Amino acid sequence: MTHSSLPRDVERAIFALCEDLATPVSLGVSLRIKYGCWDQLASMRVDPKHYLNAEAYWADVQCASILRKCQDLPTTFDRKAKAVENFWLSERQCFRTNERLRPYLYGQAYAAEDEGVYRFILRTRKIVADLLGPCPDLLDGRFGPGSTYGDRGQLTTVPDKMSSHPTLTTEAAWFMFPWTGTAWAKACASRSKDPEFVRGNRFTTVPKDCEKDRGICIEPSINLFYQLSYGGLMKQRLFRAGLDLLNAQTIHKRVACEASIEGHFASIDLSNASDTVAKLLVELLLPTKWFEVLSTLRSPYTLIDKKWVLLEKFSSMGNGYTFELETVLFLAISMAAMEASGVQPIPGKNVWVFGDDILVPTNTTESVLAVLRYFGFTPNEKKTFSDGPFRESCGGDYFEGTDVRPYFLKEYPCEPQHFIAMANGLRRVAVSNSDPGDRPRLLSRTWFRILDALPSHIRRLRGPQDLGDLVVFDDEERWQTRVRHSIRYVRVYRPARFKRVGWKHFDPSVVLATALYGISNPDKKGHSELGVTPRDAVLGYKVGWVPHS
Repeated sequence: MTHSSLPRDVERAIFALCEDLATPVSLGVSLRIKYGCWDQLASMRVDPKHYLNAEAYWADVQCASILRKCQDLPTTFDRKAKAVENFWLSERQCFRTNERLRPYLYGQAYAAEDEGVYRFILRTRKIVADLLGPCPDLLDGRFGPGSTYGDRGQLTTVPDKMSSHPTLTTEAAWFMFPWTGTAWAKACASRSKDPEFVRGNRFTTVPKDCEKDRGICIEPSINLFYQLSYGGLMKQRLFRAGLDLLNAQTIHKRVACEASIEGHFASIDLSNASDTVAKLLVELLLPTKWFEVLSTLRSPYTLIDKKWVLLEKFSSMGNGYTFELETVLFLAISMAAMEASGVQPIPGKNVWVFGDDILVPTNTTESVLAVLRYFGFTPNEKKTFSDGPFRESCGGDYFEGTDVRPYFLKEYPCEPQHFIAMANGLRRVAVSNSDPGDRPRLLSRTWFRILDALPSHIRRLRGPQDLGDLVVFDDEERWQTRVRHSIRYVRVYRPARFKRVGWKHFDPSVVLATALYGISNPDKKGHSELGVTPRDAVLGYKVGWVPHS
């Protein structure tokens, strides 16, 4: 008797995948699906250290991982409870770090045998100061695309944020004075929308995988407005120092690929990195002016389970500068540890950091890991590799130079565009290497099973990979094209209807302020009367033509 609750088309495709890959792991996956053992399926892991060649590892990890991040998988795990548990674990970890680092704040309050630690902290602080440079008193704020403490759901467009009551923490009150000179403040004043003070941010969760959610915190709107600006400045200063965060993912993948062959760099990943950046660590390592400004903008409390909690961490994901700040800290710590190992660090040449993804010379790995642990961070042993033929960084998995990253199905497909995305995901895995070997043949039956779920007229919409999921990625002889005025067009399945919020729904002062920030949605004739487009605004798709070459 089958206990499967997978959609029939998805089940048929995955069974075909398991049958064609034909390994003990694939058999285990198919049996777990057949008998509805979803928790066991979600917990399956494949360790690259147990494999001798890339294709054997890829076959097993693809089977074991295809549903691991599917948020629709009917596991019994309380995913939100796991995120809340991680919040409290991280707070306890930060408390211990703060207590351990507290003596170093006072210069001579530490034990004599810890003199070396204090000198290391001073050196790391000097590196941070060199990376960041001077801190400006004020930057122009900017809006982000997400929610704020008072703006939720679909009401997160810029005019929506300008239409609600702005929020900020008491500690950020100094920023009220420059904020009153902004177009946003003038729009609020014309509508008597006075700023509201709140104690801090609000905890919530977003999907991560089928075992647990990811905890994030939603910041007050004025705090976030300026947090994003200082985060952007840190990104610029890192670029000046040699670290290009805009292209970092591509760079990390390339370095990880080379390191999986030559073994000259190690890839380090940290668990709950942003949630374990302790307050006193930031105070110890940041220049005084930078610490004062960032501390003023951070949320000192988090609202979780209907109660306010005084934070031991400095900031969480959701804060507008958290990612850049942790990049600066991990880079500086890694550089100082490399120096202690006798290696001269050069960002962008022999050390790369992108959030908690760290690449350092292999012979410095133990020093870097030891320092990270001392400063309160937990290396993810399952994703940290310093020897062997495997490296992983920024979504790139490489085994002796071969791309072995599996395809993850994030949610059950139910419409044509979802099945196109699933087919393309598996197709990209099949041809991700210059020498794909046997993968196209092994995945072909699964690919056709997915295409069987599409109406025939959509199934025929084949095109190039660079058009993304507007077409079914396939060989050029199967593309549907036409030429107009020397431009080749490809037939695609594209978004056709969008949800728009008309300007008539907003106060004229808000519309003016939005325009002053350069935010509008003009139509094909250049007019902006259509209004703004919220997130997830696509309402329908249709077959059409797009220019390609």
